[in-house]
Amino acid sequence: MKIWLDGGLQDIEGARVSVFDHGLTVGDGVFETVKAADGRPFALTRHLDRLARSARGLGLPEPDLDEVRRACAAVVDANPMPLGRLRITYTGGVSPLGSDRGDHGATLVVALGETSRRPDSTAVITVPWTRNERGALAGLKATSYAENVVALARAHEQGASEALFANTVGQLCEGTGSNVFVVLDGEIHTPPVPSGCLAGITRALAAEWTGARETDLPLDVLERADEVFLTSTLRDVQAVHRVDSRELPGAPGPVTAKAMRIFQERAGNDLDP
Repeated sequence: MKIWLDGGLQDIEGARVSVFDHGLTVGDGVFETVKAADGRPFALTRHLDRLARSARGLGLPEPDLDEVRRACAAVVDANPMPLGRLRITYTGGVSPLGSDRGDHGATLVVALGETSRRPDSTAVITVPWTRNERGALAGLKATSYAENVVALARAHEQGASEALFANTVGQLCEGTGSNVFVVLDGEIHTPPVPSGCLAGITRALAAEWTGARETDLPLDVLERADEVFLTSTLRDVQAVHRVDSRELPGAPGPVTAKAMRIFQERAGNDLDP
């Protein structure tokens, strides 16, 4: 395996990031996960635009998106695989031991790992912890991911693949690595970005292609929604067949199944929508 680290391809065994990198010591960094099918990244331009927005939100130097694009192409070409998780990580670089950022410049890492297609439906749980829709990191895809690690571990303990958060005012927000949609009386709804959720790439495309509405939703909408589905880079559109102890028999339901078909068709026709 080869990765891109600070300007060029390196063998994974020899690639080294400093132990003083701010991404390691305090989680000062941003990242993107891009689906790469048969060596072709999906929606790369949207992902790079969001990487730059997240970097600006953290006050990191503006990433050189031309270099990031070259790095993605080089890593994908060097590691052929049917379906891959292309991970772009951009951190504050070597810095003092503390919250102050150093002046050594940012660190860029691009790596690729093999993955497999997700099942058509999955189980999710809700967790007691909240997303802070007014926090400094709200809406940014930051590497500070520990609360997601904790919540996802809780989901796995309960036989689920995802954990869903409310925000601080009790509204449905998002999953640890996904956005959530609900179907009410045949209409598709998803929480708006001001709820504190990430402006997901797949979320935006699914909403555009299906006509979903952005709606403030209470967390307990999950107790009465006709259908529930998730979106993310590697899930695409994935139906939910259980929320906590509530079963949703027949998932994917008709609205979700149509959304899945639409997304697959539109994404297949345009690799960089």
